[in-house]
Amino acid sequence: MRSTPRTRRAAVLAAGGAAVAALVAGCGSSGSGSYGSGSSSTPAAPSTPAGATLQTATDPKLGTIVTDSAGFTLYRFDHDSNNPSMSSCTGGCATLWPPERDDGHVTVKGIDSKLVGSVTRADGSKQVTLNGWPAYRYSPDSKPGDTKGQGFAGIWFALTPTGGKAGTTTNTTPAPVNPTPVNPTPVNPTPVNPAPSPPSSGYGY
Repeated sequence: MRSTPRTRRAAVLAAGGAAVAALVAGCGSSGSGSYGSGSSSTPAAPSTPAGATLQTATDPKLGTIVTDSAGFTLYRFDHDSNNPSMSSCTGGCATLWPPERDDGHVTVKGIDSKLVGSVTRADGSKQVTLNGWPAYRYSPDSKPGDTKGQGFAGIWFALTPTGGKAGTTTNTTPAPVNPTPVNPTPVNPTPVNPAPSPPSSGYGY
């Protein structure tokens, strides 16, 4: 069949449309690889941050402790400092003990807001602090209420609402160093029947 100019023009347009469709499909695939699984080549609009929440909870062994908004226990690290605030947990430590991030929308429940602040970490991110102490989660805590990180290596402790270490004090009164006996023995006891004094000679000497 002999082609006419109109037929050739239609064929060219059809081929061009197919090429454009293939190019669009290819960009979508490469975009997914570049931005991560499930992402498109056009970044989505950023969502409003949910914000961090510090709240109190009662543990049967530790008493009142601090948790995040999901009920997971928050901890403090003895190798950090609170004056000035400084985090020493980085790298692999921060993987096991994820910092409680401060996105600028921190709220509190049952905690004095004046005690809540933030510290800039080595990577430039912000971490929530309580009375100056940086706050962390513990990765092995698998459900709200877990306190598996309590006392870890003797340097990790659940936070109290004032930034203290939970479970490290008791309400018992310490015994005195030198207790007084119930019935003390006198130093020089007086005998019941003292011995009589020797008789005088009667001569005055």
